[in-house]
Amino acid sequence: MPTPHNSAQAGEIAKTVLMPGDPLRAEFIAKEYLSDVKCFNRVRNMLGFTGNYDGVKVSVMGSGMGMPSIGIYSYELFSEYDVEHIIRIGSAGAFSDDIKLMDLVFGMGACTDSNYVSSYNLPGHYAPVADYELLSAAVKCAEKLDIKPHVGNILSSDIFYNDDNSVNDRWKKMNVLAVDMEAAALYMNAARLRKKALAMLTISDHLYTGESLDALQRQNSFRQMMEVALAAAVEMEKHN
Repeated sequence: MPTPHNSAQAGEIAKTVLMPGDPLRAEFIAKEYLSDVKCFNRVRNMLGFTGNYDGVKVSVMGSGMGMPSIGIYSYELFSEYDVEHIIRIGSAGAFSDDIKLMDLVFGMGACTDSNYVSSYNLPGHYAPVADYELLSAAVKCAEKLDIKPHVGNILSSDIFYNDDNSVNDRWKKMNVLAVDMEAAALYMNAARLRKKALAMLTISDHLYTGESLDALQRQNSFRQMMEVALAAAVEMEKHN
């Protein structure tokens, strides 16, 4: 059962996995929110933990940065560990003028400049989208917590330092809300393997106002997103 990237044994990972990019955020969630916690992975320091939340078994594991990294980890979770739902809980940079620092964005769709989709040899352009049931559950959980997320199209980019300074303007004019570096690959893996995925993002910087959070704030301060994701995990367990 262990893979080259994950040392977990059969049964050690829950059906629902929360997946931040930062493995230290995974450790923070495990310590702050889960009970009866067991660490199932330390390979490459990509920490993974399983515990209980509100009577439900939940796992949390880092994905690393970028689509190649989340592509590997999410594929193995879905295909080798029988995971049914992955909720990415990451950071993003805002395009939209209506979005502020620390706002939540749920990626209904994920545009991309990545070549990740080429591995599927499709005869056209593929549109990576979130699972509707998971997205709907997350929106309802957010509303119960008096949180209003922004729901819409995001961009998953392979490039952090882009030499073309016009790209942000071009995505923004198409009403793309924010940019991350992982969601599209997660959505494609979920579609291919008939699983369910959602990217839930906290705005860590705004690409037009210049506002930003520091690394420690990104690691430890995204509590609204964490709590909505945990509530959604409980809901999915109740209905599956």
